[in-house]
Amino acid sequence: MNTQPTRPKRRLKHLVLLAVITALAATGGWRIYTDARPSSPASAMHAGRHGGSQTTPVALSTIRTGDIDVVDQGLGTVTPLASITVRTQIAGQLQQIGFKEGDIVHKGDFLAQIDDRPYQAALEQAQGALQRDQALLQEAQLNLARYKKLVAQDSLAKQQLDTQQSLVQQYQGAVTTDQGDIDAAKLNISYCHITAPITGRVGLRQVDAGNYVQTSDTNGIVALTELDPISVLFTLPEDQLPAVMKQLAAGATLKVAAYDRTDSTKLADGTLTAVDNEINISTGTVKLRAQFDNPNGALFPNQFVNIRVTVDTLHNVLIAPQAAILRGEPGTFVYLAKDNGTVAMRPVKLGPTQGDNVAITDGVQAGDKVVTEGTDKLSDGAPYRLPGGAHAAP
Repeated sequence: MNTQPTRPKRRLKHLVLLAVITALAATGGWRIYTDARPSSPASAMHAGRHGGSQTTPVALSTIRTGDIDVVDQGLGTVTPLASITVRTQIAGQLQQIGFKEGDIVHKGDFLAQIDDRPYQAALEQAQGALQRDQALLQEAQLNLARYKKLVAQDSLAKQQLDTQQSLVQQYQGAVTTDQGDIDAAKLNISYCHITAPITGRVGLRQVDAGNYVQTSDTNGIVALTELDPISVLFTLPEDQLPAVMKQLAAGATLKVAAYDRTDSTKLADGTLTAVDNEINISTGTVKLRAQFDNPNGALFPNQFVNIRVTVDTLHNVLIAPQAAILRGEPGTFVYLAKDNGTVAMRPVKLGPTQGDNVAITDGVQAGDKVVTEGTDKLSDGAPYRLPGGAHAAP
């Protein structure tokens, strides 16, 4: 078989394929070169200055001066100023309940009625005995007056006068006893009408009408809790106690804020009212009480709350956002944004924190710009750019 005619064709195909590959390689190399080549003299200078690294997009914040509160934080429990178990002071049948469970009642409002008929009868008996003994006393006093005249006329033995004098005193004692019985009966009758001793919310009733109640009942009739005002018992570390006591000794009123369990929602504002008289040696903490107005019932007995006590206020201090504060090998530091388009690592000393702000006592000045976003990609001397792609001024 003759293959001579096909060889030139194969050689031509090889030459064409080689030419195509060469052209493609040249095109790719040119694209790589143009992509790597600086687009302008300024960008070439910028790339050369920082070793060809790309700029990092950042957000900046300006250091300012202002006031910041010194706040101590603690954990607390809402505790009523008064919590009372309403019990009967007299034995008898419970005739009537005058409240609904969960109602807000005011001091003096009717709560319950106990059958007072036995005590009304005792009152009438005591009043009858008083009338009888008063009549006997009056008769004895008249006889005593006559006996005194007869003794003065030497017409009656003095012994009989002394006997009459003792009889008068006996009836006087009986009258006094009768009056005491009357007062006791009236008091028992008043105990049958039970009223609220404080203003607050009643709980679930512990006994129904028709039952026989007595003073030895442990559960009583109902529990009554004062809700407005209300207090919170909380603890602070003993190291924070001197600053608190210093302010109280100076006559300051310390503001206290109560937050919910998540420490995100403020429930009420109040004031510090009392500090316990000893430190708990097992926990190294001290108990304090704060009082709050609670008209809307935001604070509920036994509720867990987070407490913030404003101990002092620092004026005209340098303030930075907490997002700008970093921690690493140099300690606490910030990235200071310089006018030449780079950042500088600047160690700082921190003061009190309030919300998203923190006081800085050393390391920066008012008007300095610090990085708050993009810090994870920065290092000392790294270039940065502002949001939107604009480069910082060189």
